[in-house]
Amino acid sequence: MLPVMTKIAASFLLSASTLINPTPTTPKALSFDASAYVTVNHEIRVAVAKTAEAPVDIVLRGQNNQVLFQQSVSKKDTKYAVKLNVDQLTDGQYELEVKSAEGSIRKQLTVSTQPAQQTSRSIAMQ
Repeated sequence: MLPVMTKIAASFLLSASTLINPTPTTPKALSFDASAYVTVNHEIRVAVAKTAEAPVDIVLRGQNNQVLFQQSVSKKDTKYAVKLNVDQLTDGQYELEVKSAEGSIRKQLTVSTQPAQQTSRSIAMQ
């Protein structure tokens, strides 16, 4: 019997944050915030919340900067969420970017295949 293989992606959290006393070298605060995490179904859930009417793009890139997924969030949408299925991706490094004209949030992620743990259960009837 061959072991069952599943895709596992490292979980991560994205956040745009501001400092209490920003200095000239500190980038200005973005008008959006983004979060991303891996679901129990091994999908990446990306959520964007905007405070200004400006378009935002969500981009997933593979090696060699190849765009694998791109979605534009309308300037009128204040909240947006999407689930990205990574089952078809080959093992390797990827970059998730949420960007607008004023800046971007980038996060690196690794997709790797690991054997699923097999559990055994016995059921007894009397």
